[in-house]
Amino acid sequence: MWLRPNRALSRRGLRRLIGGLAALALTTAWLGAWQGNVFAPVFALVECFVLAFALGAAWRAGSRGERIVIGPDTLEVRTMPGHRSRRFQSYWVRVLLAPGNGRHRLLLRSHGDELEIGAFLGEEERVELSTKLMVLLSEVTGQTRR
Repeated sequence: MWLRPNRALSRRGLRRLIGGLAALALTTAWLGAWQGNVFAPVFALVECFVLAFALGAAWRAGSRGERIVIGPDTLEVRTMPGHRSRRFQSYWVRVLLAPGNGRHRLLLRSHGDELEIGAFLGEEERVELSTKLMVLLSEVTGQTRR
C-alpha cells in the first residue's frame, strides 16, 4: 500500500500559479513606480523570488511517501524519497493510535522498536489506515487484533 500526501496542484499548475502571482505583483509595482515609488519593482522582484522558492519547497514536500508491504512473515515500511526501510515481524507488530501534540500518532510497535507512519495524513485518514492495517495483519497472521 502506498501512502502519499494530497497534492492540490500539478507541476504545471504550480508554475501557472507562481506566474500569475508574479504578474500581479509586478503590475502593481510598476503602477507604484509610475506614481513615484521607484523601489516598488525591486521589492516586487524580491517578493516573487521568495514566493516561488517557498511554494516550490512546499510542493516538493508533497513528493514524500511511504510504502507498506505486508507479507506472512514481515511488515516492511519504505520511506520515500530517502528509501529508508524498516522491517517488523508480522505476528508481533502492533498498530497503535497514540495521542500527541493535539493529534493522534499512528505507530507500529514490536519488541521495543517503534515507527510513526502516515504523519502527513489527516486525522481521519490515520484512523482509517490503522483499522485497515489491523485487519490486514490479522488476515495475514491468522490472529485476532485489538
